Amino acid sequence: MKTSMWLDLFLFTIAILWEPVLSDLVLSKVERRIDLTSQIVRITSTIKVENTGSDVVSEVLLAFPDSQASHLAYLAAFLNEGKGKVKVPASSFHVEVVHPKDMPPSLTFYSVSLPKGLGKGEILTLDVLSVYTHALQPFPEKITQAEIQLVLFQESAHFLSPYAVKVQSLSIKLPHARIESYTRMENTKIHGSEIKYGPYENVPPYSYSPIAIHFESNQPFAVAQELVREIEISHWGNVQVTEHYSLVHDGAQSKGEFSRLDYQARPYARGASAFRRLVAKLPPRAYSVYYRDEIGNISTSNLWGDTKKTELEIEPRYPIFGGWRTTFSIGYGLPLRDFLFQLDGKRFLNFSFGCPINEVVIDTLIVKVVLPEGSKDISASVPFPVKQWQETKFSHLDVVGRPVVVLEKTNVVPEHNQHFQVYYKFNSLSMLMEPLMLISGFFFLFVSCIVYMHADLSISKSSASYLSKLQWEEVLATIQQVQNIINRCLPIHDKLEASLRDLSRTGDVQACKAARKSADSLLKELSKELKLLVAFLQSSLQASQILPKVEELVARERELQERLMVKHSTVVDCYEKKSGGREIENRVASHQQKITALKLEVDDLLEFIDEI
Repeated sequence: MKTSMWLDLFLFTIAILWEPVLSDLVLSKVERRIDLTSQIVRITSTIKVENTGSDVVSEVLLAFPDSQASHLAYLAAFLNEGKGKVKVPASSFHVEVVHPKDMPPSLTFYSVSLPKGLGKGEILTLDVLSVYTHALQPFPEKITQAEIQLVLFQESAHFLSPYAVKVQSLSIKLPHARIESYTRMENTKIHGSEIKYGPYENVPPYSYSPIAIHFESNQPFAVAQELVREIEISHWGNVQVTEHYSLVHDGAQSKGEFSRLDYQARPYARGASAFRRLVAKLPPRAYSVYYRDEIGNISTSNLWGDTKKTELEIEPRYPIFGGWRTTFSIGYGLPLRDFLFQLDGKRFLNFSFGCPINEVVIDTLIVKVVLPEGSKDISASVPFPVKQWQETKFSHLDVVGRPVVVLEKTNVVPEHNQHFQVYYKFNSLSMLMEPLMLISGFFFLFVSCIVYMHADLSISKSSASYLSKLQWEEVLATIQQVQNIINRCLPIHDKLEASLRDLSRTGDVQACKAARKSADSLLKELSKELKLLVAFLQSSLQASQILPKVEELVARERELQERLMVKHSTVVDCYEKKSGGREIENRVASHQQKITALKLEVDDLLEFIDEI
C-alpha cells in the first residue's frame, strides 16, 4: 500500500516538469470536502474556473490517478448555486472519459462539457461530486470480536489538476474523533472529527502531495456482491418487485471465535464492527412486503410508512462480522398507476434504478423489467451507461413468453438511485387473452363432459368385435357347465366307494348292486350332457385354444368312471364267491392305483380350466 503511494508521488513529481498545454484556464479557487463517515467516500469539489486566454473554452478537464479512478463509481458536475450543502440537481453537465494527447502517464481524464462557452475573462463555478467504493482499506485487515475497526484512507492534499490553482483548501470529515494517525503538513488543523488542510496558494499543474489518515470507522461495510431486482408489470393494476441479495461485510475480517454470550451482553463493545440491521426505503404505498432467505420467512423485521415513504428495517438471523456473508430476498407490491404512464402512444415505466437499502455498495446490479406478454417496440432510457439486453420469461398461461429488459451495471452507489424509463407498446385487447384462454378451457371441459354423459359409447351389436365377445362369453358359459357336470360326477364316485365299504361291513350284496345300478344310470345321463357341450365347443372357433384341455378332462372322467365300475364289479363277484379279504385286495390293487392317478389328473385339469 505504501509502495503504491510513493510510486504515485514519484510519477506526479515527474509530471510537474510537464509543459502545461491547458494554460488558458486557471482555477481561481478550489474547495474540497471529503466525507468519510461511511464506507462510501464522497468528495465534493467546488471549483472556480477562470478563462485567462483569448479563445472560448467549451470543456474543463478533471484528472484522477489510475489507482483512484478504478474505485470511481459516480462522477457528476453541475453549476454551483451558492453556499450550503451540495445536492445533485436534476440536470448536470455531460461528463465523459477522454484521452488528450501529451498528458502525463497513469492519469485518467474526464471532460466536463460546458453548456455555454467560457469567454475571455469569464468565471464559472462548478461543483464536482465524485463517489468512490472500496477506497477505505481495513488496517489491520483482521480483528477479533472485541476490537474496533480501523481503516486507512489515502489522498492528496493538493487538488490534482492539469490547471494551475491559485487558492485551494481541503477538509476531511470522519465518523469519530478517534484518529490513530494522519499526515501533518503546513496549515493543517484538526477540530474534533474534522481535519483541514490549507489554504495553499499558487499550486502548479499536476501537483500531488500524498496524505494518509488512519482512523476508527465502525460503520456497516455492507457490500452486495450481486443484487438482482425483478420488476414485473401487470396491467391488472400492480407492479411486483422482488430483490435477491448476496451480501458480505467488506470490512476488517473477523478472526478468532465468536461468542454469542459476549455479543448479547455488550453488543456495542463486543461487536462494534458488525452490523445488526439494515434499513430499506421502499416506495410509498408498498404492500405485501416480505423478507425471507433460503430457510424461510424471517420475522425479525419492522415495517412502517406514510404517504411519502415506506421503511423496512431488516435484521439478519445473525450479526454480520467482517468477511461473513448472508443471502436473502425482499419482495413487495406497488400500485401500477404510480409508476406506469403514457406518452406519444407508448406506455413507459418510471422506476428507481439502484438499491433501496441505505449506504450499500453493489458490485453487480442486475435489473430485470418483465413486461406483459405481447409488448413490442421496447426501449430503455437510463441516465448513465449500463449494459442492456432482452430475454424472455415464461409464466402461467403464457404462449410466446413475456419480454424482459435486462439492465446491468457494476460498482453501484446510492447516487445511482435515479429514475429510468422502459418504453413499450401494448394493445389493451391483449389483456383479454388469458381470461379468454381460461374461459375457453372451462367451456371445452364442460362440453366434453356433456358429450361424454350423453354419448352412447357401447360397441355396436352388429360389429365383429361385439359378436366375437358374445361368442367368447358363450364359450366361457359352456366351460362352466362342463365344470359343474364334472363336479356333480365326483359325489357319485364317492357313493360307489361308500357302497363297497358298506358291503365289507354288512355283506349285503344286493344293496351294493343296487347302488352301482343307480350310479351307472346317473353317470350315463351326465355323460350325454357332456357330449352335447363338447360338441358345441368343437364347433366354436373361440374355443380352439381351450378345447384340448376340455376334451382331455372329459376323457379322464369317462376313464375314471369305467375303472370305478370294474373295481365295484370285481369286489361284488369276490363276495358272491366268498373269497378271502387278501384275495380281494390283490385283485383290485391295480384298479385302485389307476383310480388314484386319474383323480389327480381330473383335479389338475379342473384347476387349469378354472383359472381361465
